[in-house]
Amino acid sequence: MWAKRVEVVQKSKIIIPKTKIMPMSEIIWSDTEQEIAQTAFQKAYQRETSTLIEHIKEQSGQITVLDDIWQMHDYLSARRHQIDGKYDYRYTSLIFVFAQLLKEGWLKLEDLNGLEKDKLAKIAALSRM
Repeated sequence: MWAKRVEVVQKSKIIIPKTKIMPMSEIIWSDTEQEIAQTAFQKAYQRETSTLIEHIKEQSGQITVLDDIWQMHDYLSARRHQIDGKYDYRYTSLIFVFAQLLKEGWLKLEDLNGLEKDKLAKIAALSRM
C-alpha cells in the first residue's frame, strides 16, 4: 500500500522546465534604447492628448446647459486619471506601458524600431492579450 502511494505522488509531480526568462525588473535598457523609448513615449502621449483636446473642442461647442459643463468636468477628471495612470515611465513597467499603448493605437510598432528584438517581441505579444 505504501509503495502505491509513493508511485501516485511521483506521477502527479509537476516538473517545471528551467528557462532563462528575465524578470521585468532586471531588463536592461541601453542608452540608445532609452532615447528610443523616451521618444516613443512622448509621441504616444502627444497623440492621445491631442486627440483629447480635439474631442473637447468639438464637445464644448455643444454645451447648452449647466449640466453639460458638469458632465464634461466628470469626463475630463476620469480621462486625467486614466492618462496619468497609464503613462508610467519607469523602466520596470515600460514594456507593459508600451504594450497597452500599442494595443490602444497610440503607439505604433515602428515607433519602437531600434529596441532589442526580445523587448519588441514581448511588447508585441503583450499587446495582443
